[in-house]
Amino acid sequence: MIALLVALLVSLVWMPVVALAETPTVTGSPEQTSMRTAPLTIEEVLARIELTHPLIRATGLERAQARAKVLKALGAWEPKLKNEVEVDRYQTWNLTNVQGVPNTLVAAYNDTMLKVGHPYGFNIFGGIRHGFGDRATLTGAGAIPRSPVGGPVAFPEDLELFYPQQMLIVGGAFNLLRGFMINDEFAEFQQAELAGPLAEVKVAQTRQDLFLAGAVQYWDWQLAVKQAEVQRQALEVAEARFAQVDGQAKAGLVSPLDVVEAGQEVQRRREAAITAQRKVELEQYKLSLFLWENGEPTTPRPEWAPEFGGETPLPTQDEIAEAKVAAREDRPEVRKLAIDVQMNNIDLKLAKNKLLPKLELEGGRSVGGIYWIGGFGYRVGTVLSMPLFNREARGKVAHAEAEQERLTYDLWNAEQKVSLDVDNWVSAIVRARDRVKAATEAYQLAQTLLAGEQKRFDMGITSLLFVNLRERNAVEAAYELYQAQYDYDLARGGYLWAKGALSKPVPDNILAKYGDPATAAGLSGRKLQGRD
Repeated sequence: MIALLVALLVSLVWMPVVALAETPTVTGSPEQTSMRTAPLTIEEVLARIELTHPLIRATGLERAQARAKVLKALGAWEPKLKNEVEVDRYQTWNLTNVQGVPNTLVAAYNDTMLKVGHPYGFNIFGGIRHGFGDRATLTGAGAIPRSPVGGPVAFPEDLELFYPQQMLIVGGAFNLLRGFMINDEFAEFQQAELAGPLAEVKVAQTRQDLFLAGAVQYWDWQLAVKQAEVQRQALEVAEARFAQVDGQAKAGLVSPLDVVEAGQEVQRRREAAITAQRKVELEQYKLSLFLWENGEPTTPRPEWAPEFGGETPLPTQDEIAEAKVAAREDRPEVRKLAIDVQMNNIDLKLAKNKLLPKLELEGGRSVGGIYWIGGFGYRVGTVLSMPLFNREARGKVAHAEAEQERLTYDLWNAEQKVSLDVDNWVSAIVRARDRVKAATEAYQLAQTLLAGEQKRFDMGITSLLFVNLRERNAVEAAYELYQAQYDYDLARGGYLWAKGALSKPVPDNILAKYGDPATAAGLSGRKLQGRD
């Protein structure tokens, strides 16, 4: 019985092993999941988030919405095929008929044209006009009633095509001041083009949030499992000792009070083990929200929890400097503010352009029988307008300038913040490493005290109370050691978050271990090859 008790005590005071987990196998169907024995690593957790998590897939649809915004903005200059038919009935008395005899005549045309706009603020059109009705051309071609050859009222004949009543029509309009190269439609298009990078930032933000939350939850689950193992082993030791003391009491070797004390310790440790087991179940259910398989969360088993990783080299000063640069470039918070600055700069340019007068030049073929039937085939005009005080434009400029300054301050603050985040998590790594060393030494001392107390108990020179106290101290030291190892892994993960590494997708060679990278949730909404 003494040998059994010693063996159980040795199992209680085990030193948490510092080792790296092996490459895991793929979590498959429920049958395969139940048969799995390989540990669940942080690499697999992040890979499964990238492959299957629905929130990344949902955010990826921002890419499709960004392409839709570009298409909508391009609609402002969509080529338009237009066909117009006009029929005019008029009399030629006292104006075009030299004999003074009124004539009721019909003049008509059919215009087929293509209108094309340009982002720089001009649009042109070109097409074909077919004239028909009662009048002739200026050269006298065509049979008409009561019309002299070469009469003054007829179809214009320049740009003639295949017959006298068919001609080319061209025209357009140009913004010379306000609206030239900078206008509402072009500004909307430029901002729509920034929607694509903004969508990628939102995907990166979602990925970063999920990776960080998934990693923290993974370590919470790992810590809960390891601490539950400590409580379970402590309970087994207490149950074995209770059986031993109970046998000795029946033989009259110890007091019956020792049996009561041993039983009380069993109940205390059983309660602690139940509480620890509930903690494990809670953490594994929360972790399952990051492990999706076939459209459903997969609940990890306690036996999948590996040991905490070993110590890694601290970042050098050069690596820390590079991490700060990477943080300013890769952190989604900074990238979003940089895009906001670009969008507001477009608004600012547009607002300043509206301070200019509106001067539009337009020209082309005349429309309407009263104009072109009489030989007036062209029109050219300019429109100049400007509000007297231009308060709206000045207000928009003032607002955009203030917004630009505010965003600049926000961007500067965000860049400083991410740099401090790097320093903060480097400090956390250093202190957590020191804490692991201190907790390891404390655990070794608790182990030594427990071993000595056990020998004294075997020799009968100490009481069961002191043995229980030493065991509780060993359990607490194991708890603290696991907590320190947890904090160390958390600090290393925080360092990756601080420099923006968690915003990037998991490499394809790692994703291929757990699924098909081509169907990863992180690719959701990505534009495929070919035209829309």
